[in-house]
Amino acid sequence: MGPTRSPLAAARELGPAIRAAADAIEAERELPKPLFETLADAGLFHLALPRALGCPELELPTYVQVIEELAKADASTAWCVNQGAIFATYAARMPRELARSIWIHPPRAVVANSPAPTGQAVVAPGGYRVTARQGFSTGCRHAAWVAAHCRVLENGEVRREASGQPEARYLFVPVAEAKIVDTWQVRGMRGTGTHHFAVDDVFVPAERTVLSATAPLLEDTPLYRVPRTLAFASGDAAAALGLARSALEAFSELAGAKAPRGLGLLRDQAMVQADVGHAEADLRSGRALLMETIRDTWAAATAGPLTLDHRAALRLATTHAIRLAVQVVDRVYNAAGVTAVYESHVLQRQFQDIHVISQHLQARLAHYELVGRHWLGLPIDEARL
Repeated sequence: MGPTRSPLAAARELGPAIRAAADAIEAERELPKPLFETLADAGLFHLALPRALGCPELELPTYVQVIEELAKADASTAWCVNQGAIFATYAARMPRELARSIWIHPPRAVVANSPAPTGQAVVAPGGYRVTARQGFSTGCRHAAWVAAHCRVLENGEVRREASGQPEARYLFVPVAEAKIVDTWQVRGMRGTGTHHFAVDDVFVPAERTVLSATAPLLEDTPLYRVPRTLAFASGDAAAALGLARSALEAFSELAGAKAPRGLGLLRDQAMVQADVGHAEADLRSGRALLMETIRDTWAAATAGPLTLDHRAALRLATTHAIRLAVQVVDRVYNAAGVTAVYESHVLQRQFQDIHVISQHLQARLAHYELVGRHWLGLPIDEARL
């Protein structure tokens, strides 16, 4: 990223190149190498790394606009950037030299991860021996590292932290020492390359690990006070909104050209006009709620730790933005008629993409219940906030 080019400007300037690569992204089920290198060289995977490492440590309100802009060009690309960038916030919870060795020293370094601690890290002299087969590892084919998420075993038993909970760690394994297992055979978000990876009895030195849930902040600045799950959710919601905006624009273009069965242009039909009005209202309201809540969250984070009220509000805003984005895409997909079922039309890909996003953890309808319980004063699982 040039010294005078902002991340948001970089994302906008890359839009045409990303759109031009869309068919290759879909066919290859990953970011094509030239596109990945362009994104990495623009610094987009390092937007959330600490300023202490010479990186942007971008404010969250600006960060989500970058992801939204990328998603207007291609949702899979935006998703890959968000996953890589937000996982890199672990750098704020480890010594700076370790963080540099993972994200800065290897060229174009991205870490692919897995959310659940299903692997095993057996204590060994100087470190751990890691065995894992883990899924949902977005971008693992362009990653420099995979972060195996493991329970720690010592003397045949799960080691526990001082709190009594099982100790879980991310252990950073060079991708050359892991096997990528081709499992991402899906209908949407194909370009994220969210495959499984396998690690078989690989040694990882103790210093190249981090507690996954309880590592203390060493860089105590506003970005890192936002719970990681909510930072991920913020980017995911922005990706959904960017995709929905692009779908609405694609439909508007179609409506000005398509005249089904001699009934006149779609855009001249009252039902279509109403559909566009409803879609615009949903999209604008979802985005407004998300951006207002993120700005409020950021203001609170600059003052100190977030309260549960702040976290609940952000969980609600991210979930609701995604659900509204789904409604927008569904509405214009239905209005487009049979044109939208062809793989050659962008609305087909956008329809498939938004419905994969809607199945993701961050879009769960159960989040409405979670925040409702909180605001009714009932006990909740705070880890979900």
